[in-house]
Amino acid sequence: MMTSSEIRQKYIDFFVENGHTLVPSSSLAPMGDPTLLFTNAGMVQFKDTFLGTEKRPYRRAVTAQKCMRVSGKHNDLENVGPSPRHHTFFEMLGNFSFGDYFKKDAIAFAWRFLVTELGLDVNRLWFTVYRTDDEAAQLWVETGAAPERVLRFDEKDNFWSMGDIGPCGPCSEIHYYLGDLAQQTSAGVNVADDYIEIWNLVFMQYNRDSQGTLTPLPRPSVDTGMGFERLCLVLQGKQNTYDTDLFQPIFDHVQAALHHSAEQRAEKYISYRVIADHSRAMAFLVGDGVLPGNAGRSYVLRMLLRRAARFGVKLGFQQPFLAETVDALIRTMGPYYRELQERRDFILRTVRLEEERFRRTLTTGEELLQEIMARPEVAASRLIPGVEAFKLYDTYGFPLDLTRDAAKEAGFTVDEQGFQQAMRQQKERARSVARFAAADNASLRGYVDTLERLRDEGVLDSQGVEHLYYETTRVPTSVAALFVNGQAVNGAPTGASVEVVAPATPFYVEQGGQVSDTGWIRADDGAWEMQVNDVRRPVPGLTVHVGQVLRGEIKVGASALVSIDEERRLDIMRNHTATHLLHAALRQVLGAHVHQAGSLVAPDRLRFDFTHGGGLSEDERLRIEQGVNDAILMNYPVTATVTTYKAAVAAGAMALFGEKYGDEVRMIRIGQAPDEAVSKELCGGTHLLETGIIGLFTILAEGSIGSGIRRIEALTGRGSQRYAQQRMMALRRTAGLLGASEDGVEAKAADVQQTMQDLQREVARLRQQIAKRDIEQILAQATTVNGAAVVAAQVDASDVETLRQMSDWLRDRLGSSVVVLGATFAGRPNLIAAVTPDLTARGVDAGQIIRAIAPAIGGGGGGRPTLAQAGGKDASKLPDALALVLPWVESKLS
Repeated sequence: MMTSSEIRQKYIDFFVENGHTLVPSSSLAPMGDPTLLFTNAGMVQFKDTFLGTEKRPYRRAVTAQKCMRVSGKHNDLENVGPSPRHHTFFEMLGNFSFGDYFKKDAIAFAWRFLVTELGLDVNRLWFTVYRTDDEAAQLWVETGAAPERVLRFDEKDNFWSMGDIGPCGPCSEIHYYLGDLAQQTSAGVNVADDYIEIWNLVFMQYNRDSQGTLTPLPRPSVDTGMGFERLCLVLQGKQNTYDTDLFQPIFDHVQAALHHSAEQRAEKYISYRVIADHSRAMAFLVGDGVLPGNAGRSYVLRMLLRRAARFGVKLGFQQPFLAETVDALIRTMGPYYRELQERRDFILRTVRLEEERFRRTLTTGEELLQEIMARPEVAASRLIPGVEAFKLYDTYGFPLDLTRDAAKEAGFTVDEQGFQQAMRQQKERARSVARFAAADNASLRGYVDTLERLRDEGVLDSQGVEHLYYETTRVPTSVAALFVNGQAVNGAPTGASVEVVAPATPFYVEQGGQVSDTGWIRADDGAWEMQVNDVRRPVPGLTVHVGQVLRGEIKVGASALVSIDEERRLDIMRNHTATHLLHAALRQVLGAHVHQAGSLVAPDRLRFDFTHGGGLSEDERLRIEQGVNDAILMNYPVTATVTTYKAAVAAGAMALFGEKYGDEVRMIRIGQAPDEAVSKELCGGTHLLETGIIGLFTILAEGSIGSGIRRIEALTGRGSQRYAQQRMMALRRTAGLLGASEDGVEAKAADVQQTMQDLQREVARLRQQIAKRDIEQILAQATTVNGAAVVAAQVDASDVETLRQMSDWLRDRLGSSVVVLGATFAGRPNLIAAVTPDLTARGVDAGQIIRAIAPAIGGGGGGRPTLAQAGGKDASKLPDALALVLPWVESKLS
């Protein structure tokens, strides 16, 4: 029996031998494509190639692509576990033709691989085509399929599209029958579970726009996708994908950890499946840089992890366990997907921390549920509102089934219809992240037409506008095209907002965190001048300079000098090179788990986001800052080398999570020699030639921006120098105010702080004395109700703590008592109620008192039966609120 690794490699080898280039899997988080939440098919990374806006150095490709389907059109989550073949994460094997071969060769390749290479039984294979695709039907028969095994279906089954808009075309599916041959009929295809689709050959002929119009693609192409898990099922003779060697190592680990028998494992199969499937998804998502959170991809990851953890609790796990199941997956799939091995420690740490956090929320959720059930309106109806149940689930991770169980034990029910309504609203918010958000193709048509025209005229080559931002800061060129409000024009006058296309440009276009250059475009003879405020790339191959005509009239065809703001570029390069040094220093001080998670490289500052579980200590922050400045003072050379991705990674260069790299990459090395480099990173940005030009590096701030993500903001060069000068001036002014030398400011400030603390303690002591003096007057106001002393008084207290102390003193003096005090802090009324334990047994509850009287001051509150408090808005109503206390107590004790 072939292993899954052997099957994957056999597929790749077959197509490489047939002239296909092996292209690595792209990230699960599509880069530069806002239309997708996750990569859900092998063709996603080739979308621009199919559309004709991107050219690649090959016309045939083969991939083993990581895919996720958990939202929008491809929502499989609810079926994961009960279904024998549904998964969130899966692999899609694919071979692609970009205007090279079409239907004939695609069908021939599929037949040869399945029948000749793998030896599948042709008597179990079925082939479906689009109802009008006579060509594909005939080709299957000519290739070797029996005519009665070629079936026709309509658009629902045999016309493929990635979404509502985008590349699409008729397709031909290959199905495999798993059941008894004697029971096999054509009527089961696309209907019965015994017939599974294993391969889909999509003949990409059209692009569908938002209006549903089909436009022929520039070159008819082929996109095929084969479900790897299903292929393994067939070749390994299984009836469900979970029984293949892709999942069984995780099953084995769970069984061993829980000491389950084979019978228990079979009985709890749904929990086993959910844990195995979601562990795979978690490993690959975190490996591609997705971290748990509350929106978009991060929300999906958190949802999967918590779902798996919940099934683990139901299965019997008492402690966090998912990091171990994820590790079992890494051992299985890491040899092919090397990023899993390289980022193993980070993946396991992320999963472990998130699961531990969720375990804590289970306890929190139970406590919050008790508070909800104690509310008078909820207690009266015995119905937990759906919106509250959903808040427990969504905000605190407390699952609905646990809410339902706990409510039932207490004699409550849950408004599940309201829960589902809140759930639908949340799903719609999450789904909106995945909806197609790209601009309508029609709005880009003018740019595409201009690009094609300039290529046809020879103004631009096949690569489009030539970028010279590495080589120079000014380029003599010409005005190749003009746009005003997205429309091509021949000229623009003074004051016009315009977009200019030049055949060559030194301007850097924002990407990789580095902002775009600004500058000027000027006529050779000085007749006109344009200020460039931004640069953007509306379609691949076309760069436009965005700005305003300062003087004169700019016309298409005019000679021009395009130049950047060199001083601003230098500041940007200082900050960009400094981010590389900062990344290296972070890894040196904190550990190799640190990876870049985002950045901003601007002229006035830099921002660097990185993966790390906790805040930096003062010592760590100082060591990181010093490490960067030490590298600056060493004046290391900074060199850029263009090489292959594999060679760069083999040389030790760091690749960023989720970044999409081409076959050729640019490696930035900082250091004297290759084997002594301080930093090696893949980077397309602009950099200094030597680190000394950075000047001074200063960290301004460090903090958390999300679960497991920290952010550092820093200054370099002129900005850092100005900051240091401002701090020195502030130090001198402070020294003058304190009457100390600059060296003695810290000691003097400590003396002043100590004096203030002493005075504050003295003030607190005096306030306590005053409060105790007031106690005697309050005691005189006490009323007795059926053996219990009752006090309700407005007092002069400065804070809640003093108010609480006064209530304690009164209870100690009065014995069995109810004490309610009111005071005003900063213009806001506050109430506190205290009840001795013997009276709570008689039905007097401090929380109930507060809830009864707090509305009088326009507020609310709560607490324990013996102590509760409230705040409000209207201080003038404090006497009214306190007047309600005695009647309320009398009603309880009469």
